[in-house]
Formats: sequence, structure tokens, C-alpha cells
Amino acid sequence: MIVVAGEALIDLVPASTADGGRAPADGAALPALSPQRGGGPYNTAVALGRLGSPAAFCSRVSTDAFGASLLDGLRAAGVDTSLVQRGAEPTTLALADISPDGSAGYGFYVEGTADRLFTLPPALPDEARALSLGTCSLVLEPGASAYEALLRREAARGVFTALDPNIRAGLIADPDAYRARFRSWLPHTALLKLSEEDARWLAGAEDLPEAAAADAVAGAIKEWLAAGPAAVVLTRGGAGLTAATPAGEVTVPGVRVDVVDTIGAGDTVNAALLHRLDAHHALSPAALGRLDADAWRDILGFAARAAALTCSRAGAEPPYASDLA
Repeated sequence: MIVVAGEALIDLVPASTADGGRAPADGAALPALSPQRGGGPYNTAVALGRLGSPAAFCSRVSTDAFGASLLDGLRAAGVDTSLVQRGAEPTTLALADISPDGSAGYGFYVEGTADRLFTLPPALPDEARALSLGTCSLVLEPGASAYEALLRREAARGVFTALDPNIRAGLIADPDAYRARFRSWLPHTALLKLSEEDARWLAGAEDLPEAAAADAVAGAIKEWLAAGPAAVVLTRGGAGLTAATPAGEVTVPGVRVDVVDTIGAGDTVNAALLHRLDAHHALSPAALGRLDADAWRDILGFAARAAALTCSRAGAEPPYASDLA
């Protein structure tokens, strides 16, 4: 079983007025907002279930109507919800802003919401072989400390751990403190996956010129590998994915599609990597370190195809195994 821990929320995605939005009486048009199930860890769990991996979700979900819908989505994907805590607080909301190229930015409504009140659960079931964490859940206290404790505890028990920081800079009050905290997680992380944008931010290179930023990220990846992970996977949007290990790098190109939006693409990559690593019997740091270039090309290629399918659909709609057969 692969356990995914972190937030479940509702994305409010702008829709055209033709889809039901109404302009107010003063004529200043406001976009209609379509609620969609989301949250990086939630999307990862759903994607794992759709790919056919035994998966469980570990979080705290509201008892409101949004929370009930989130659980329905997990169950429909075949995801075990027995590790989900419940609370009467409202569900977190994320307001998505879709750019002309399909990329998404977010504003968050997180005060007093259920998922940030997550508490450390008992030890995960014996059948749990991997734990995936990331995104807002590792930023917003008091839940962030509980998720961090879960990462450290399960890594110490020998559970394979995967981390996707999925940086939301607007939620991070002290960037330097967060970067230091991120580095403290690396000795407990087997697989680190992040986007180019995340890597630049974590390397403190977000404001550097392109060439200088690339050099800074390359240096940072070497430091991160030396700190603990057996592999770092970098997503480059349409340019593809790169896996960096102490033995070298492997890159695969992206898959061309007509992009509707990129919501959930990185989360689909998380799930696809874990699913395909499992197929290669590589859900352990030692096995991950033994993968050769051909194996990495297969794993990364599978993840690229899965992410491309997600980008071809509106919202976080990861593919099923049959879509990738």
C-alpha cells in the first residue's frame, strides 16, 4: 500500500459566463467559479487509485458537504480512507487563476480549516510500503509539524518516503526558515520530486537570470542528493522530466498535447513515479539507487505520458490505467 498524506481541498476554477456565470447589474463581469476536488496530496492519491496501485489517504477532512464530496472522490478511485481524520471546521478553498498557456496560480482560504488541524496518527499499517507528502500541508501549522513527525517516524521504520514540496510562496511567511526546514527533511526522504520553479525557489535563485538560476539549481540538486535522497526528479513542463542520482542524470522529453490547464499535472507525476517504481520493485532507497538508465527512461516516460493526459483535461483529472495501456 502507498499512503499519501496531506491536504484535501476544493479548487475554485473560473468558468466562462457561457457556462453559467452571470454578470452583476453594474455590468462588471465576474467569472463563475466551478468547485473541483483538489489539493496536491489528494490528487496524488486519486491518481494512484486510478492507476491501480493500492493506496490510502491520510489527512483531516471536514464534515461539511465539500468534505463529503472529497471522500466520495477517493472512494470512487478505490483509495482507502480509513486513515482520514474528520473535523467540523470548513474545507480549505483554493482560488485558481488559469493563464492563457494553461498554467495555474492559486490564492488560498486556509484560516480555521479542517486539514491544517491534522494530528499525528498511530503507526501506519504494516502493509504501508511507501509514504508520499507535500504541498500546503508542510507549511500550515499546527498540521505541518504533525506531517513532518509522520515523515521522520515512518522513514525511521523503513518506509519508502517521497516528498514533493510543491511550493506555494504566498503561504510561506519566512522563506529562509522554510528552506532550512526543507533541508532538514532530506535525510528522511528517499525520492525528492519538484518542478523547475520549486527548485529555483528552494535554491534561492528565483530572481536570478536564466543561466545563473540553472547553475544554482544544478548545484542545489547535488547538495540535496548528498543530504539523503537516492534520486531527485525534476519536472520541466513541456520539456520533460529529469532524474538525477549520484550515478548521473536521465532525461525524457515531454509528450505534446493540447493543454487545457496544468491543474494536477505535477500530482499525477508523483503518482505515476510511485506506481512505476513499484512495477520495477524499487520502493526502497537501496533499490532506487540500483535503477539503471533504461529503467529510469521507462519510469520517467510513463510519468510524462500520464501528466500529458492530465493537462489535456480541465481540472485535476488524472488518467486511469486503461488510458495508458
